[in-house]
Amino acid sequence: MGKIVAFSNQKGGVGKTTTCVNMAAYLAAKGYKVLIVDLDPQGNATTGLGFAKSEVKSSVYNTMIDDMPLAQAVLTTETENLDILPSNIDLAGAEVELVYVKDREHVLKRVLEGAKNSYDFIAIDCPPSLGLLTINALAAADTAMIPIQSEYYAMEGLSQLMNTIRLVKKHLNPSLELEGVVLTMKDNRAIISRQISDEIRKYFGKRVYDTVIPRNIRLAEAPSHGKPIMEHDNKCTGAKAYLALTEEFLSKQPKHKK
Repeated sequence: MGKIVAFSNQKGGVGKTTTCVNMAAYLAAKGYKVLIVDLDPQGNATTGLGFAKSEVKSSVYNTMIDDMPLAQAVLTTETENLDILPSNIDLAGAEVELVYVKDREHVLKRVLEGAKNSYDFIAIDCPPSLGLLTINALAAADTAMIPIQSEYYAMEGLSQLMNTIRLVKKHLNPSLELEGVVLTMKDNRAIISRQISDEIRKYFGKRVYDTVIPRNIRLAEAPSHGKPIMEHDNKCTGAKAYLALTEEFLSKQPKHKK
């Protein structure tokens, strides 16, 4: 049975999609069968893997709203072992349409039920909000991974996200756990960056990953080439950091050792 991990943070621009895509790519490179679910209407994971949103005919929207079989919407990426359930502009209306669906918080869970037998890991890239799409992701997930920027504003809203996770665990998904917290876009030259990192480590303790993702130009430009960082420049500091993060993640997954 595959493990479902929701990459979530309601603040945008914290490296959520970058973390989701690159960890998924490195897991695939290590021989695991991986599915990325692009649940963000902005579709950055979709374009970041080389697919134009305007050309995506079937998406996660169709599987959730039109009951389309998952296999009909999944796309094979150029990275071996890595598939994506893409997003397109239709997903923007899903929040409203889901309001009228019975048991609306569990729609994505039903969509992914069968896929757990086909994949080792399913990585959900959540939208930067705490609306119904994110609730669906957390209700379907086994764990939540929180990428967080080492900046003051990133701390704001963190308690709101943790409260949402607690509520989902209490009312919708009792088995939901916190996978961990990843510090992203770290600038070691900035004193405030170090102070915020210390605060986050104090708050979350051992749940904060040792691996820290630095600010890196090559990492930032990889999505515009439609490639994960390991295929764009596997020697850069960003690539090395995501490889280390993936290995640290795997070291915490006894069932998934290959």
